[in-house]
Amino acid sequence: MLAAALRTAPNRVASAKWLGTRAFSQSTARLATLLLVEHKDAVLSPATLNALTAAGKLSQPVTALVAGSQAKAVAESVAKYEHVSKVLLAEDAAYDHGLPEVYAPLVVATQKQLSAEHVVAAHTAFGKSILPRAAAILDVAQVSDITAVEGSDTFVRPVYAGNAIATVRTKDPIKIVTVRTTAFPAAAIKGEVATVEKAPTADTQSPTAWVGEEVSKSDRPELAGAKIVVSGGRAFKSKENFDMVYKLADALGAAVGASRAAVDAGYCDNSLQVGQTGKIVAPELYVALGISGAIQHLAGMKDSKIIVAVNKDPDCPIFQVADYGLVGDIFKLVPELTEKVAASK
Repeated sequence: MLAAALRTAPNRVASAKWLGTRAFSQSTARLATLLLVEHKDAVLSPATLNALTAAGKLSQPVTALVAGSQAKAVAESVAKYEHVSKVLLAEDAAYDHGLPEVYAPLVVATQKQLSAEHVVAAHTAFGKSILPRAAAILDVAQVSDITAVEGSDTFVRPVYAGNAIATVRTKDPIKIVTVRTTAFPAAAIKGEVATVEKAPTADTQSPTAWVGEEVSKSDRPELAGAKIVVSGGRAFKSKENFDMVYKLADALGAAVGASRAAVDAGYCDNSLQVGQTGKIVAPELYVALGISGAIQHLAGMKDSKIIVAVNKDPDCPIFQVADYGLVGDIFKLVPELTEKVAASK
C-alpha cells in the first residue's frame, strides 16, 4: 500500500501544481483598474486626483474614463498624471450633467471592455450616485468611503460615524470602490503622457431629464478643498449672528462650514454642512465656533491637521479632539479674534 502511494504521489504533486498555475492565471487575468473622472466646466475635480492615488495602489494599469461633450481638455489633463496608462473619452452631451442613470451604463460597458477588476471613484456626490447603480447592474457589492488599501480585495473604511474602523475583504470578482479623498494625497504629474482613446458606446436613454441648476457663487475658497475652514454651530442662535463666522473666515481667507444643527436652524445654506451627512474636510486649520462636537460632526473634520475650538462649555466633546481650545462666550471672543486677525495683516 505504501509503495502504491509513493508511485502515485508524483502524479498528485504534478496535478496540484498544474491546478495552482491555472488558478494563478485566472486570478491575474484582470489587471486593469477603471477610474471614473469627475469634472465640471471642463475643469478636473481635485477629488479625482486623490482617488487616483488610491487606484494606483490597486491593480495596474489604471484607465481613466472621462465623459462629456467638452471633456477632451479634461482627458488630456488626466493623461499627464501618474498611474494613468490610458484615458477613454466619451464625447457626448448626454454626460454633461452627471446623471447617474446615464453614466452607470457607460461605466459598466467600459468595465466589460477592459475586464477591469476594480472600478474606483471619489466618495463625492458624483461618485456616490453613479457607482452604486453600476454595482447593481454588475450584481456586486460596493465598498464605500475607503481610507486605506491593504490588498487587491481588502480595504479599510470607517463605520459608526468613524468611531470604529473596519477592514473589509470582498470576494466579488469586480470591486466597486469609492474613496475618501482626505485619506489619500493628490496624484502628481508624471513625465510621460498616456494615450487618449475613444470610450465604448453605451445606452444613453434615461427616464430622468436634466432641468437646470442654481449654483451659489462665492469669493471664498470651496469648502471641500480649502486649507482653512471656519465653522459655526447652533450656539450663534440666529442667521444674523452667524455673520460673525463669515467675518472671521474672510479675515483668515478661509472657507465657511457649519454643523448640522446650524444648517437645520436656517443659519446658513446646507451646502456648508460639515459632518457624516455633509462634507468631509481635512484642512490645515479647522476652527470650530460654538460647536459642541457631536459624533456626526467629528466624523467630517477630525482628520484636520490643527483643530481650534471655541465654546463656553469646557466639557463639550469638541475639546477632546481640539489641538487648541478657548473656553468662553463666542459673542465676545469671535469679534475679538476677527479684529486681531485683521490687525495682524
